[in-house]
Amino acid sequence: MEKTWKGTTAGILTIIGGIVGIIFGSFAIFGTTLAAALTGFAWIGAIGGGLLALGIVALIGGIFTMKRKTWGLALVGAICALFPIVPLGVMAIIFVTMGKSEFA
Repeated sequence: MEKTWKGTTAGILTIIGGIVGIIFGSFAIFGTTLAAALTGFAWIGAIGGGLLALGIVALIGGIFTMKRKTWGLALVGAICALFPIVPLGVMAIIFVTMGKSEFA
């Protein structure tokens, strides 16, 4: 089984989406804690927690994509990368499905 550009590109896009999700989720959680306490917008922290979790799953999925292990987890990671940055997530999903035959 030969490694092509599809899996590598999907892994890079998924990792970038995961990092962006982790950064935005962290800012939403920690940056709005004081504002939520003062104004009552606690739902912003909840959205940040969800985005942080999606970013972590996308990062793990991107690592598995680069190693060409567990196609299902690679696809889940690409789907989770869809939420922080939609165009990168869509391209990651397409490349992961195109490179399905490369996974063990």
